[in-house]
Amino acid sequence: MFGLIARFVAACVLAGSAALKLASPGSSRAALATFEVEGERLRWIGWAVLVATELGLAIAVAAGSDQAAWLAAGLMALFAAALVGAILRGRAGAPCACFGSRSTVGWTSVLRNLALAAGFAILPLLPQRSLSTDQWLGLGLALALVMCLGLVIAVLALAREVGMLRLRLGPAAALEIPEEGPELGERVEAIDRFAGPGDASLALAVFTSEGCRVCRGLEPAIAALAGDPAIAIQAFDEVADRDVWSELRIPGSPFAIALDPNGIVLAKGTFNNLAQLESVLATAERRRSALLTARGGS
Repeated sequence: MFGLIARFVAACVLAGSAALKLASPGSSRAALATFEVEGERLRWIGWAVLVATELGLAIAVAAGSDQAAWLAAGLMALFAAALVGAILRGRAGAPCACFGSRSTVGWTSVLRNLALAAGFAILPLLPQRSLSTDQWLGLGLALALVMCLGLVIAVLALAREVGMLRLRLGPAAALEIPEEGPELGERVEAIDRFAGPGDASLALAVFTSEGCRVCRGLEPAIAALAGDPAIAIQAFDEVADRDVWSELRIPGSPFAIALDPNGIVLAKGTFNNLAQLESVLATAERRRSALLTARGGS
């Protein structure tokens, strides 16, 4: 029975190592540079191979495979040798991501891997007995739960990295190129196409096309903006309103032009998300306020 428990613990060590790599994929891949794995593509491949190998060995060790135990021992010995090589190259203290992003290169890590290698090598020598069907089911359920936990950790880590990436990128403004679309300050006849701007202080012309996936994805956001009484919105299709597209020299979709109630172009630009579309309105409002201030001063 002791042999079965030892195998399960050893399998959990391998599965835990893989789960920690999945939990911090970015730092785990970056740590491979410590071992002179250059290039993002090679690091991706190396990271994926390590995770798959550790998970595969974990399952096989738990299932009672002596060959898997010997392979795991060899893997740990290989890790120890790689750590020694890194230390000799002066990389002591550098990240190794052996067990999570905080693991570093050092003699402690070498001793840990050597101890694990010895532990895996001893597994085939420990006494074991055959498991009953219920015991096999229980062992399989425990492993499945461990794997599910690792998957949950990986999904949460991926969501965190996506969130951090969004924070780093930030909401970029719409791309306003002077040569594209009508000139700023020009009055355009398209203002007459709006269905009664009412009390709106700004009119927003949105140019879309039927084959534009981004346009379809932004339809709910544009509809939400249309609920603002301070903004009058009118969509112009590339086919149905080709005359307006041609007159205003629209470069493609999605494209937006913000006008004042008299049809004067205040802002324009290509956009790909709601934040960029809102930046067109924000720019138009800022320029409109500046014009009103200038007129009042004169």
